[in-house]
Amino acid sequence: MTTNPVRIRSVDILSDDWAVLKRVTFDYTRRDGRVERQVRQTYDRGNGAAILPYDPARGTVLLVRQFRLPAYVSGHPEPLIEVCAGLLDDRDPETCIRREAEEELGYRLREPRRVLRAFMSPGSVTEQLVFFVARYSPDDRIGAGGGAEDEGEDIEVLELALDEALLMVDRGEIVDGKTVMLLQYARLKGLTVP
Repeated sequence: MTTNPVRIRSVDILSDDWAVLKRVTFDYTRRDGRVERQVRQTYDRGNGAAILPYDPARGTVLLVRQFRLPAYVSGHPEPLIEVCAGLLDDRDPETCIRREAEEELGYRLREPRRVLRAFMSPGSVTEQLVFFVARYSPDDRIGAGGGAEDEGEDIEVLELALDEALLMVDRGEIVDGKTVMLLQYARLKGLTVP
């Protein structure tokens, strides 16, 4: 039986606006038995889901392009090319990603398949993402997509060959982690091979 190496001493809320930023003071028992006092910050914006729709008949995938302020202030002024994604809020991951696909992509995806779950930046962000893939065809289009304007979204829908999307990763044009992961998953699993 493993004992818990962490003993929380205090939690201070530093900000509670769009998300919650906390400073946590804790005692950590190291592998050699020494106890060390540490202070870390956690940023909790909730958990999310991401999906890569793929068309095996045409070898294509659906992505989005949108402006991201954190990337901009980190020296990446171009909008990011990403998979469709969203925060769960109070929804289960599949319900969330179906709604996001309709809002952002303009597609109704019938059978999203859950493929993995991952922390994206566990050094400070509490968010876990649930990753999905789903087949799509042109017949699944129900609207223009583009996101929810009332949420400030201005999303361009991109339909690309999987091969081209992977070349864009190689050229540094796709730099979003969740997108790189799902594109690599699609290649490794041969999803766009009829």
